[in-house]
Amino acid sequence: MDEVLAYLKQHPTYFLATVDAQGNPQVRPFGTIAKFEGKLYIQTGKVKAVSDQMIAHPRIALCAMDDEGGWLRLAADAVLDDRLEAREAVLSEYPELQSMYAADDGNCEVFALENATATFCSFTAEPRTVTF
Repeated sequence: MDEVLAYLKQHPTYFLATVDAQGNPQVRPFGTIAKFEGKLYIQTGKVKAVSDQMIAHPRIALCAMDDEGGWLRLAADAVLDDRLEAREAVLSEYPELQSMYAADDGNCEVFALENATATFCSFTAEPRTVTF
């Protein structure tokens, strides 16, 4: 898990895939990742469609790419954590978001990534998979 966290911190824009109410895939750039209480977390706003999608269909995927021809694919369950301390922990790592979100604003949401399978891929090496 720490290797996945380090990769996503080094390559901070990744693409998050969810499923909408009609069963259609939805992909958008994302950029938050934090470790809290031994789990990886992502953050979004409750008013965004992505929040509704993760609550309705928690299985998500993300993909990030580096400049050396490698990429990371991750599939996980996005589990809403409604605790104030979880929101505070994630936001503390992203001061640039604090002008848009506050841990107690009623909009900020964080999701723990559980039952995760991460695969490190490359055009020049065999894929390597880790689970957490």
